[in-house]
Amino acid sequence: MGILFGTDGIRGVANTDLTCQLAYNVGRAGAYVLTKEMNHAPRILVAKDTRISGDMLGMSIASGICSVGAHAIFAGVIPTPAVAHLVREYKLDAGIMISASHNPVEYNGIKFFNSEGYKLRDSLEAEIEELLVNSLFNNITEIPLPTGEEIGKASYRKSALTDYENYLKSAVMDDLTGIKIALDCANGASYKAAPNVFRDLGAEVFVTANEPDGTNINKNCGSTCIDNLKRFVEETGADVGFAFDGDADRCLCVDEEGNEIDGDKILAICGLNMKIKGTLKKDTVVGTVMSNLGLDIMTREHDMLLVKTAVGDRYVLEEMLKNGYNLGGEQSGHIIFLDKNSTGDGILTALNILQVMKDTGKKMSQLGGLMKVLPQVLVNATVSNIKKNTFMEYKEIRRAIRNLEAKYEDTGRVLIRTSGTEPLVRVMIEGENIAEIEKDARDLAQIIETFLS
Repeated sequence: MGILFGTDGIRGVANTDLTCQLAYNVGRAGAYVLTKEMNHAPRILVAKDTRISGDMLGMSIASGICSVGAHAIFAGVIPTPAVAHLVREYKLDAGIMISASHNPVEYNGIKFFNSEGYKLRDSLEAEIEELLVNSLFNNITEIPLPTGEEIGKASYRKSALTDYENYLKSAVMDDLTGIKIALDCANGASYKAAPNVFRDLGAEVFVTANEPDGTNINKNCGSTCIDNLKRFVEETGADVGFAFDGDADRCLCVDEEGNEIDGDKILAICGLNMKIKGTLKKDTVVGTVMSNLGLDIMTREHDMLLVKTAVGDRYVLEEMLKNGYNLGGEQSGHIIFLDKNSTGDGILTALNILQVMKDTGKKMSQLGGLMKVLPQVLVNATVSNIKKNTFMEYKEIRRAIRNLEAKYEDTGRVLIRTSGTEPLVRVMIEGENIAEIEKDARDLAQIIETFLS
């Protein structure tokens, strides 16, 4: 990753790391790089989640877009996967989502999509970043500044949310009558779309965390706080519950008994159903190195193949495109159904899970039992953002990691990785004894913090 772009676009504290000036220059550089070969005035969709800083940054990005002669089309508050879909449906040249996904309200971010609805490849992000870094974020002389009639304009696409909802309703099924669904919308981008889609399909819908005020996104709710949905499922007596993150590209599930169904289990449930129906390409599911060993076991038992990538939906997608797979995702609930959309889509994921319930006639708790989860602990070491990628340079850290790898060689595994979006080093251990792996993970995280804080 570069200085600005992490594993999921540009992200930082709004008005501190991610300023209006930076957003303006990112809009300029991004519009220029993505559209410089075109012989027409480019059109770029600009959307946001519910964060209070979204207006400020959206206007700044749009100003940058217009300054190079491109046109900004505002879509308002819609999920990230809506941008990926609508860029294709509207035949636009690019899309930009302003969101920090699951992060707290003080953060925001900028994600780019190309004309095919895919997140940008590394080389394009590097080209955008090079323009910005070389100019110290100011006076980008390489980018032309048109005048007069050549300056771009901004417009509004008021039908964007409805168009996306209509697409979702046609993508998987047309009847959810008789199913009681609980939704946690994280006070984020799904707060309108999710309830609308499930109700229109006939489900009885109960909704929480769907009253965004600009400051409460992801606050004690959503996919990063699954206990909120567990309580809500119990209160409403729902058959199943779904929790989305702030920009609704992720979905986690809770069964009727209050048990969590994470992304690995979702891959198991949907993957097996697709294999039975003959729609799982090459009988293969794409996961990441963070995928639980239980998913390895489940796929082998059902004559399926599990391919693992580095952590990050971009790497999952790259593997899917490279080898012709159509189902992949992460433990966090970022699931890609490539036949339906070009990025993770929380609402689409929920619809696919409901399709399995309808196809099999099974309760969610029965489906969740398809995969046995091995105990897994994840502990975050809070470190200096500058130092986070240097942990293997310290002999004390290397020694501690090697000792744990030897300890769990036959009964589990140890995985250490840096966060692409936060100043964290993540320590993950799988093993048979939950108390033991918790202690070992905490001890290693403490050692890492000692040297990298």
